[in-house]
Amino acid sequence: MQKNMSNLDRIIRLLVAAVAVYAYYAGLVTGTVGIIAIAVAGIFLLTSLVSFCPLYRIFGISTCPVPGK
Repeated sequence: MQKNMSNLDRIIRLLVAAVAVYAYYAGLVTGTVGIIAIAVAGIFLLTSLVSFCPLYRIFGISTCPVPGK
């Protein structure tokens, strides 16, 4: 699996995930929207940790500055 995410992309995803988790546990988002927010946060966290986004691969996008890494 080749990396296709830059460090900036990873940091933004981690921040969005942290905000979503905080909003859920602070009670700012509840119900179905809260569950969706937690699911998206989990996906963002996972893709940030492995530096690979499957949707980027499908659409031929790469924010990684070094090709092939």
